[in-house]
Amino acid sequence: MKGFRVVLAALFLAGLAAPAAQGVESAGRVEVSDGDSLRIGSRKIRLHGIDAPELGQTCLNARGKEWACGRWARTQLAEIVAGQKVTCTLRDTDRYGRSIATCLANGRDIAAQMAEQGAAVAFTRFSNDYVAHETRAKRAGLGLWAGKFDHPEAWRKARQTGEVVPTTTSGGCTIKGNISGNGRIYHMPGQRHYAETSISTARGERWFCTEAEARAAGWRRARQ
Repeated sequence: MKGFRVVLAALFLAGLAAPAAQGVESAGRVEVSDGDSLRIGSRKIRLHGIDAPELGQTCLNARGKEWACGRWARTQLAEIVAGQKVTCTLRDTDRYGRSIATCLANGRDIAAQMAEQGAAVAFTRFSNDYVAHETRAKRAGLGLWAGKFDHPEAWRKARQTGEVVPTTTSGGCTIKGNISGNGRIYHMPGQRHYAETSISTARGERWFCTEAEARAAGWRRARQ
């Protein structure tokens, strides 16, 4: 993949941020690793607030035909940043040592563009910043939302544990709204009891697309 010149700049004031989060300015070769990750020199960057299909992940299109949605998501990200000035604000570091950052391509939020194109979903376990962008893509039936797909986090868990995770229903809603003796509780992909929780719409249980939607309907999040 062709590299291009970028500026990586964290907008933290000196002395106000923890040493690990201080800004680093660099110009160098940039590579798109997958639909939500970049590499600038030796620095690995994970885009804040979105989750894109993994490179080996496949999805179903509107006709039920399998397609390489993970590689497509990487291509979409590459097209967004190609030839653009990229500026990143560092926010955190994940357990893999990657810098979590909000990045702009020529002044436009990269993660927002990915979510609006249906090339990534809002990563609501960590942030609700891109829920509105995801909703617009879902309503328009763009990208992933044109067919069926597994939520990337659920797909990763299935690969790690060997569990079978059902493909999401059309629209990609993956939050399970369960009713039990503990009341109305919703389970997020990746939570402890997510895989074993079954949903019966006949009992009033339902699927939600966002946590905000689940809370508004009267459900509360499972503790684990």
